[in-house]
Amino acid sequence: MDKGKDIRIIVILECTCCVQQGVNKESPGISRYITQKNRHNTPNRLELRKFCQYCKKYTIHREIKK
Repeated sequence: MDKGKDIRIIVILECTCCVQQGVNKESPGISRYITQKNRHNTPNRLELRKFCQYCKKYTIHREIKK
């Protein structure tokens, strides 16, 4: 298959809570997860509830551009 026609693509999920607060002295970074999604089944941006190690709670992680 061509590289551009792959159905499953790799996406990066980023914590929305950390991004809104910005990186400050309390938070050492932004929580990110790497996963895959099916381009045909989920054409929109992916949102999942994942554990943020910096916020120390479950928050919504959204897909970002590479």
